[in-house]
Amino acid sequence: MPLDDTALWDVVVVGGGAAGLAAAASLLKRKPSLSLAIVEPSDRHYYQPAWTLVGGGCFNPADTCRSTASLIPNNAKWIRSRVTRLLPQQSQVELENGQHLSYRSLVVAPGLELNWGAIAGLEETLGKNGVTSNYRYDLAPYTWECVQNLKQGRALFTQPAMPIKCAGAPQKAMYLSCHHWEQQGCLDKIDVHFHNTGGVLFGVADFVPPLMEYVKRYNAHLEFTSELIAVDGPAKTATFRETDEDGSPRERTETFDMLHVVPPQRAPEFIRNSELANEGGWVAVDEATLQHPHYANVFSLGDVCGASNAKTAAAVRKQAPVVAENLLAWLDKQPMAARYAGYGACPLTVEKGKVVLAEFGYGGKLQPSFPLNPAVARTSMWWLKRYAMPRIYFSMMLKGHEWLAKPDKL
Repeated sequence: MPLDDTALWDVVVVGGGAAGLAAAASLLKRKPSLSLAIVEPSDRHYYQPAWTLVGGGCFNPADTCRSTASLIPNNAKWIRSRVTRLLPQQSQVELENGQHLSYRSLVVAPGLELNWGAIAGLEETLGKNGVTSNYRYDLAPYTWECVQNLKQGRALFTQPAMPIKCAGAPQKAMYLSCHHWEQQGCLDKIDVHFHNTGGVLFGVADFVPPLMEYVKRYNAHLEFTSELIAVDGPAKTATFRETDEDGSPRERTETFDMLHVVPPQRAPEFIRNSELANEGGWVAVDEATLQHPHYANVFSLGDVCGASNAKTAAAVRKQAPVVAENLLAWLDKQPMAARYAGYGACPLTVEKGKVVLAEFGYGGKLQPSFPLNPAVARTSMWWLKRYAMPRIYFSMMLKGHEWLAKPDKL
């Protein structure tokens, strides 16, 4: 059925991933009478936080996938299309077929883009020659295959420049792989290297000591300011650009038997080229209200949001109620009262059965949900990550049930 170009939607949500669905559900929970459209091209929805576990042989890949139709909130209209242009001055978005949607308010949540092509030779060899990544649904099972098949040799793990989604995922792949090799009695025959484009193991200093204990236990070599720039799959070589102490770059090529790659990441092109983008290409927002600084009827959350929080699904759980309350206040011409404090969480799976649950907000300030020392690897947090969080995600967050997510007040 063709769309009505003359319709004026109360809310248009760009993106039907974690952020778009959670925001739509929170909005409609508060005001079911809203006319709300979700623009999302994909008919499949993925619980991406579990892909690390898939790569470690701890989770069934099929259980991370649901149909988009099953997750669209009641009372929302799903428009299965792609947004190609944002026209905030006209309060419109343009779809790939040239049609326009007009809105009273806009929620921008299309997620980010994995820039595989930024690494020369990578796309041609992904999924073979021992080159893999947990950042793709079809590749995470290959990670586990590579881990099981490797009995000796060299394993390289990479992390690109920030920001990326789930900043702990690159090293989680290493920890779970090393734990398997340790259990199989072959870890001492595998030379493990973690190449990080950045200069620190983890951005919040409180969690570095417990992580370093596992780096030492697994005898992994940390290579900082080392950026993957090229891969030759058939030759099994990876080229890195390293920065010396004096700031001068040099290139180094290493051989590998297994290479786990995390690609550089950026906002989608239609965001980067829009009037909504900040200098980095992400959607500009007020860090507390998540409202755009120049277009008052525009809000953003999720990975595309330009706030300085960690890009995690846990951040969305706290952002969605803030966007819902503030957007509805704006529509009703009331003052906005909800505040986002930058919460993000990274369950660092340091071994199969133990997790360091890193919870923090803006500036790395700790925001633990439980009265326990957060810098300790715990079995209880493994159960939370492995069993509880997928259910919280599908049955609560995407349904507008805001468990432990009540917004702070301005």
